[in-house]
Amino acid sequence: MAEIIRPKTLDLDNASERIMLFPRPPSPSRDGHARTSTMSPPAAVSPTRPSVSPAKGQVKNDIGPWQDLTFAPIRESQVSRAMTRRYFADLDRYAESDVVVVGAGSCGLSAAYALGSERPDLKIALIEASVSPGGGAWLGGQLFSAMVMRKPADAFLRLLGVPYEDEGGFVVVKHAALFTSTLLSKVLNMPNVKLFNATCVEDLITRPSDDGVRIGGVVTNWTLVAMHHDDQSCMDPNTINAPVVISTTGHDGPMGAFSVKRLVSMKLLERLGGMRGLDMNSAEDAIVRGTREVIPGLIVGGMELSEVDGANRMGPTFGAMVLSGLKAAEEALRVLDQRRKQDV
Repeated sequence: MAEIIRPKTLDLDNASERIMLFPRPPSPSRDGHARTSTMSPPAAVSPTRPSVSPAKGQVKNDIGPWQDLTFAPIRESQVSRAMTRRYFADLDRYAESDVVVVGAGSCGLSAAYALGSERPDLKIALIEASVSPGGGAWLGGQLFSAMVMRKPADAFLRLLGVPYEDEGGFVVVKHAALFTSTLLSKVLNMPNVKLFNATCVEDLITRPSDDGVRIGGVVTNWTLVAMHHDDQSCMDPNTINAPVVISTTGHDGPMGAFSVKRLVSMKLLERLGGMRGLDMNSAEDAIVRGTREVIPGLIVGGMELSEVDGANRMGPTFGAMVLSGLKAAEEALRVLDQRRKQDV
């Protein structure tokens, strides 16, 4: 019987569990002031009603008898304004971001989590074409529920507090959705990370640089609009400026490998290497080690990188996705100051 590992406090003296996620003091902004970001408190918090022991056959709640239930009154326009004001405030705030992460699968979410934890002073925009973030990490292989991660990626599960069964060289999470929902909830709770889902990246913003071309942000549109460019009249996009973009859009597909395919069409890459056949043992090492800035301002990680380097497909094992995301975040922090100086 496999040993079930419950969440525990990481041993920070153990290098294998020390995954770069240690907050630093906020760095100054361009105007010289420290940049901080706090989450606004709710406008009003109602006192909790005393809990009453439920009668047999009833569910415990703090709401009161169901027959007395009445929702607070509301006008429909209040709902519209509550949504649109906040969304457009986010569009305004993140129009100038520090880092944009394209693709909110397991790799992109891990990168956003690492960046948001390590640097709470940064503004991080997370772009996801689907309505539901998480990519393919809601299930394991072939629609099975369990998720397999090879060691040493189990250290990240402990950091998140996700329980697993230890099978020796790998661990098993009882349902992939447990990992993804935990990671997603932590990312969404970060005040310096904004998820724009149902939004796709249509193009990359480019700037001349000493190295030829530098990436300076992304061009976005509603996914449903982007899917109908062939049968609709011109629908212009929106933009987000950022000195660093992390692209984790997966292997080739309708929305996959978008950034690197665009580099080829812009002749910034000669050609794609093409993902090779499945080989878990070589694929995961190659993806993590190869995660890097492929041209100035653009870091590529996860399976999108396999299309650049011709790495093997890894199949239904998720450790490299997580660790590639962490390495992508580390690469972003390494080059951020230099790219900021160029971003004028």
